[in-house]
Amino acid sequence: MSRVFDLAFAVTIPFWALMILAPGWRWTSRIISSPWIVAPPLSIWAIAALPRLGPLWDAVTGPSLDVLTELAGDPAAVTYLWAQIIAWDLFLGRWIYLDGRERDIHPLLMASVLVGTILLSPIAFPVYLAVRSMASRRAVRGG
Repeated sequence: MSRVFDLAFAVTIPFWALMILAPGWRWTSRIISSPWIVAPPLSIWAIAALPRLGPLWDAVTGPSLDVLTELAGDPAAVTYLWAQIIAWDLFLGRWIYLDGRERDIHPLLMASVLVGTILLSPIAFPVYLAVRSMASRRAVRGG
């Protein structure tokens, strides 16, 4: 299960690299525009979760701290939860990248926000919303 866990992030690296290191390359926008870029980590989720669908179903239909704590003791459960987090972070990063390109936010600033999204998306997302707001105000002022 350790290899599957490691694979969950590894399959997203090419997409993050494109958004961070080659944001202006025409193929980057073409590739990142597809919501299907989250399919690789979701495939990892399926590999880890589907064989354990019963306990997963119990946890999501009757969530409690005790149920989730017990679930977190299973390496396969941690693996599919990690894959789900990684897929969500990539989907969020995809939206941030596309929105930043549309608003013409400087690629270095966007790279910082995207690295933050990889590491701590609950912090990076509100930071991006603030950046986005400042960029919108700058556009309204004309400069």
